Amino acid sequence: MDFVLGQIQLFAFNFEMRGWLLCDGRMLPIEQNQALYAIIGTTYGGDGRTTFAIPNLKDKAPFPELQYYISVEGIFPARA
Repeated sequence: MDFVLGQIQLFAFNFEMRGWLLCDGRMLPIEQNQALYAIIGTTYGGDGRTTFAIPNLKDKAPFPELQYYISVEGIFPARA
């Protein structure tokens, strides 16, 4: 199964799978995550020069055993 870069998904895991990060609001370096930065920019924080943030969705899942993750690998979405 192919995932879309920047896709947010609920999973019943308590660990980060390869290609996914927990949506915990962390800052990421733009240099190492250029494709994801091109999609979400500084919408969730960061200085836009060297860093950007992923969404913070901790404690937002409908059940405590579920957590939101964002895809940091995958197909770059095409604009219509």
